[in-house]
Amino acid sequence: MSELSIGDRVGDVLASLPEGVLLVGAAKMRSPEEARAAIEAGLPAIGHNYVQQAETMRQSLSEWEARWENPVRWHLIGHLQRNKVKKAVALFDMIETMDSVSLAHTVDRHCADIRKVMSVLIEINSGRESSKTGVAPGETLNLAREISQMEHLRLQGLMTMGPRFGDPEDSRPYFRVTKGLFDSLSSADLGGGEMRYLSMGMSNSYRIAIEEGANIVRIGTTLFGERRA
Repeated sequence: MSELSIGDRVGDVLASLPEGVLLVGAAKMRSPEEARAAIEAGLPAIGHNYVQQAETMRQSLSEWEARWENPVRWHLIGHLQRNKVKKAVALFDMIETMDSVSLAHTVDRHCADIRKVMSVLIEINSGRESSKTGVAPGETLNLAREISQMEHLRLQGLMTMGPRFGDPEDSRPYFRVTKGLFDSLSSADLGGGEMRYLSMGMSNSYRIAIEEGANIVRIGTTLFGERRA
């Protein structure tokens, strides 16, 4: 029995998602050809962890993308270094990993330079793990209020990682913490911005994430297959 194509995988996942859940294809270390196959199968958004890889992919796909009739959204789903912000604001439609006031100010300034309003999500370190990026749950409200005052940023929700491997059920507490913050911010007076998106879950945990309220899932291996050396 032959291995499923990328197009088949994308179709299967899209068909399984509830209405209103956005599928982001996590394309780290993937080729432009793999990304194109996924987009042609209906993938609405590509996610990248690294600015440089996203730039290379977009350059490779630029002529094809200009002809493609369905606009593709590009999300940054990895940590953003401040020295990469200028490139990032030109490449991406959404930054899912905002985690500090200083980074927010830098993104806001570079967006102002190109007269762009950037959609952003705050990344939550829901497990309070020192090895992971993201803001601590208790600091989320203050960061949300700061971002909401910035002219060229549009706060639209929260994102969290959760464990990458292991039992998918192990992710549930992380997702519940982030959903609780999302609900609290939805009723808070932020002075701007709105809680529209809750980005949680990867290939091994996206079903649990959806059960806990996610409406963006970031999936790589399930769409593209295992990465080859």
